[in-house]
Amino acid sequence: MSRLEANKFEIPTPVQAGAIPPALEGRDVLATAQTGTGKTLSFLIPIIEMLQKPESQKMEGLGAQALIVLPTRELAMQVEQAFKAVRPSPVFSVALVVGGMNERPQLDSIRRGVRLIVATPGRLEDYLKRRLVRLDHIKILVLDEVDRMLDMGFEPAIRRIASTIPAQHQTLCYSATLEGSVKDVARDYLKNPVRIEIGSTMKPAENVELRAFSVDADKKQELLEHLLDAETGSFLVFVRTKHGADRVARRLIRSGHSAIQIHGDRSQSQRNQALRNFTDGRHRVLVATDVAARGLDVANVAHVVNFDMPKMAEDFVHRVGRTGRASAKGIASTFAGPSERNDLRKIERALSIQMTHFKVRGVSAGAANDRAA
Repeated sequence: MSRLEANKFEIPTPVQAGAIPPALEGRDVLATAQTGTGKTLSFLIPIIEMLQKPESQKMEGLGAQALIVLPTRELAMQVEQAFKAVRPSPVFSVALVVGGMNERPQLDSIRRGVRLIVATPGRLEDYLKRRLVRLDHIKILVLDEVDRMLDMGFEPAIRRIASTIPAQHQTLCYSATLEGSVKDVARDYLKNPVRIEIGSTMKPAENVELRAFSVDADKKQELLEHLLDAETGSFLVFVRTKHGADRVARRLIRSGHSAIQIHGDRSQSQRNQALRNFTDGRHRVLVATDVAARGLDVANVAHVVNFDMPKMAEDFVHRVGRTGRASAKGIASTFAGPSERNDLRKIERALSIQMTHFKVRGVSAGAANDRAA
């Protein structure tokens, strides 16, 4: 409790209030909740409570007793940091097992004997095949962002990982949606789970103001710069391609804005540094491809901009979910070029939302003038 208070965790969010009590009782949990709802703490607290039990303390040195599997390096690193912030002492050790980073420190910590492993499926499966890690003492398995892991083709890896865990274990499963193959995973891995559903999983948060701008493709950069001049706070700008992210960030820097980009071609250390600089306020604008849309817990983003239209309604929800977190207010602006306006209408229909529409004529002369009916 003192660690929670020190980190300003005082009132549980709905997903925490729903998931923590049954998880503490040893029940399996199946939770669907929007991003930014406090999911991480809802599984870390039961894990820490389990690790503090006398029978768990006796097993120290025999191998990890809890495993968290999630889709991306960035998300894994954030969960590792959150665990370190609330654990009672460093005795509750954790290993980060992810691709794209030096494996020696990861393997050293596993060999020393850790209590918790936080992993992405690909690297963990690789270690299992090479017999570098054992999961035969796992008591709690957490599958976070299951829908995203399945989208990324990790289902075979998840099945292989799960097959190496003792039959008697507790599973906590989190997903933004319960569609398609997510239901299969839930059926195969969960025993009589407590079902928790927080709000609509396919709607942006109500405290996010949704704006749509009809703007010619060659005027998008100018409109973005106008919004940066007109609004306060940090901006997270989503573009479709790595090349586009580099181009938008370079143009912003040339115009005097403090911007940095993050995408799959940047090294892990570059991505970490970009996130740190943005979170700490050293850069006001983070330009990102969808690699940053899922799971990243970047606090206090004032404004999300869909510079390029997301491919699907679900992607729109995840992008927009970067702002308006934990009951804060946020703004999400979507730029729709002539070829993207049908896609915009489809997203509005799919999510049953109505954005405030603006038509943009000469941007510098007044920018988002002419609100459309």
